[in-house]
Amino acid sequence: MDSRSIEELSLNHWPSLSTLLYDGWLLRFADGYTKRANSISPIYGSTDDLHQKIGECERLYGDQLLPVIYKITPFVRPAHLDEVLAERGYSQLDITSVQVLDLKHIRQPRLGSVKVSGEADSEWINTFYRMSQVKDEYKATMVTMLGNIKTRKAMISLYVDGRAVACGYGVIEREYLGLFDIVTDPDYRNQGYAEQMILHLLQWGKQHGARHSYLAVVANNAPARRLYEKIGYAEIYRYWYRVKEMEK
Repeated sequence: MDSRSIEELSLNHWPSLSTLLYDGWLLRFADGYTKRANSISPIYGSTDDLHQKIGECERLYGDQLLPVIYKITPFVRPAHLDEVLAERGYSQLDITSVQVLDLKHIRQPRLGSVKVSGEADSEWINTFYRMSQVKDEYKATMVTMLGNIKTRKAMISLYVDGRAVACGYGVIEREYLGLFDIVTDPDYRNQGYAEQMILHLLQWGKQHGARHSYLAVVANNAPARRLYEKIGYAEIYRYWYRVKEMEK
């Protein structure tokens, strides 16, 4: 599978609340919850005047009281879009590494106390909400977004002495298991629990037809990158955001 197809999968499985297709660009809106779900993905052919098109996007996001955010991947169209946005005063944020893994030889997990559910039930939601410190105003949006995922998914939590200490979710499409929202309780970090949870999730993916896995990690998150490298993930491309804040 090529890298742009991985980008498509990641868009599918971090769904927005609504999407507007504009001359090959995907404009995504989710009431401001995360940049990924409230950004423009310009990954297909574009024919309209570029500056006019950028201006129209600024108006559309301004009408929603949202900053204008572009997700800049190696597949942007037109190819010089990043330079144009920089010239227009857009800031660069959150350089991110997209990584993949062949599931053929992954290790078996050692810790066995996990719960896996096909839907985001209240227990998983409350666990993630506690660990990730999602703002109250975004909780309902998060729940709706998770419910919008259309392919097979697994919400997973790992328990120690009856307490959930790590959680996340995975989604399978086209034999690829995408990992999302991987978080660990701050009191239980650096003890190997996230690794064990991920290994359980990868085994679940293999059992349900996945042959590969992918994830995205912010490039300056050294602990997470070490963890994913230990498991066997390797980078295939990077992306970042170009952001124009709302005018006061």
